[in-house]
Amino acid sequence: MFVRVPKFVQRLFPSVIWRKKTDNKKIWLTFDDGPEENITDFILSTLNELNIKATFFLIGEQIIKFPELTKKILNNGHFIGNHSLSHINGYITNNQRYLYDVEMAEKLINEKRVEVGITQKIKIFRPPFGRINPSQIKLLKSKYKIIMWDIFSWDFKRNISSQKLYDNIIKNVCSGSIIVFHNNNKSADSLSKSLKSILVKLKDEGYSFSTTW
Repeated sequence: MFVRVPKFVQRLFPSVIWRKKTDNKKIWLTFDDGPEENITDFILSTLNELNIKATFFLIGEQIIKFPELTKKILNNGHFIGNHSLSHINGYITNNQRYLYDVEMAEKLINEKRVEVGITQKIKIFRPPFGRINPSQIKLLKSKYKIIMWDIFSWDFKRNISSQKLYDNIIKNVCSGSIIVFHNNNKSADSLSKSLKSILVKLKDEGYSFSTTW
């Protein structure tokens, strides 16, 4: 169970973004899978309290279920990325179906941006499960920056302790890190107990938070 993605894995897919180059003590905070009732509001409230901006990779089907939450994320000044329409697994999906799923999610995201009057020129996509094959990358990279991560929190893991989740982040973070949390019901309990303390510690250690991709 890797928290930090090994270098050899990153080298297998050099055309996607695993971490960001920066000369500053800056990190990229991301939340996958939402929006979701209750936990999204908690995340937004915590970020707002600490004056932190993050990137939310949203699932199209969840946008359909929770359109107002999607607009709330945008209105709170956060960046939205594409996490496919149906949380599709690229390893077991043909390229045509995969591309369609991504494009349908992007259409929904754009509709919500228009509704709140936000223009976002940069398109970003995160493959669900991190599972995408080289031909799918080739098809998508002309339109999207494909964002992976270098720190995986495992916040959705059953019975993960608050201390373990805290350590997963604090002991592995470095300048340029892209950190993955999850905006879903599986991670709701762990995040409600640990997210604020993790973010406070990161700020105390001098990190700033970027949504510039």
